[in-house]
Amino acid sequence: MEHWANALNGGPAAARSMLGHDVTYDRVPYFFSDQYDLGMEYSGWAPAGTYDQVVIRGDAGKREFIAFWVKDGRVLAGMNVNVWDVTDKIQRLVRSRAQVNTEALADPHVPLGSLAP
Repeated sequence: MEHWANALNGGPAAARSMLGHDVTYDRVPYFFSDQYDLGMEYSGWAPAGTYDQVVIRGDAGKREFIAFWVKDGRVLAGMNVNVWDVTDKIQRLVRSRAQVNTEALADPHVPLGSLAP
């Protein structure tokens, strides 16, 4: 990911590795961007052709939603748009690789944190 967050987290891991420490760099890919009144945070990685469904949670028309890229019921990536304080929960879903109920994933009344093991 070409974003300063990767450099911020990857640099120290690279330095520890160069100093001979056993280091595993396994952070969930992440970036954010603010475009005028639109704030977005993307976690995970879902290149074209790697997912079979995009699940929308919230109201895309109001530009307040979370999009999830899903393959076989597993969340590969998620992007929150003008919805805040959910990045950790999205990353937990991505990292878990657990199958989730996509209807529950789309339902804003189901707590997002309850969907990841």
